Amino acid sequence: MRDKINQDLKDAMKARDSAKVDALRMINAALKDKDIEARGAGKTLTEDDILALLQKMIKSRQESLDIYEKAGRADLADKEKGEIAVISAYLPQQLSEAEVAEAVKAAIAETGAASIKDMGKVVAALKAKYTGRMDFAKASAAVKAALNG
Repeated sequence: MRDKINQDLKDAMKARDSAKVDALRMINAALKDKDIEARGAGKTLTEDDILALLQKMIKSRQESLDIYEKAGRADLADKEKGEIAVISAYLPQQLSEAEVAEAVKAAIAETGAASIKDMGKVVAALKAKYTGRMDFAKASAAVKAALNG
């Protein structure tokens, strides 16, 4: 994935697409920070770690986008939308709500979860299988609802 990001950065530079160049440089900087953090812990970044980082970046941009739209700052909102589009290109296809519900049911059955106390096990099972493909805030809410009711 890193090679693809770096190649896309070179292509964007050649095409003089400054918005895409800025977004890709931001991704690279975040990856380098995460590499340094992982190295300090004696680990290396896996593909799942990179996907989780990209999801976190999108979530951050989405929050900023909401704030800018409420404040009437269309220029900044457009910049955030562009960054979200660039980052999203590196994530796998997101699961639909129906697929998330099905994955939650399967994870509950797989872990043998019976009560809300088992929520952590279920969410961990989902993260192991679906990193980068689902919004875990929404998935956690679905798990909670399924275990409560």
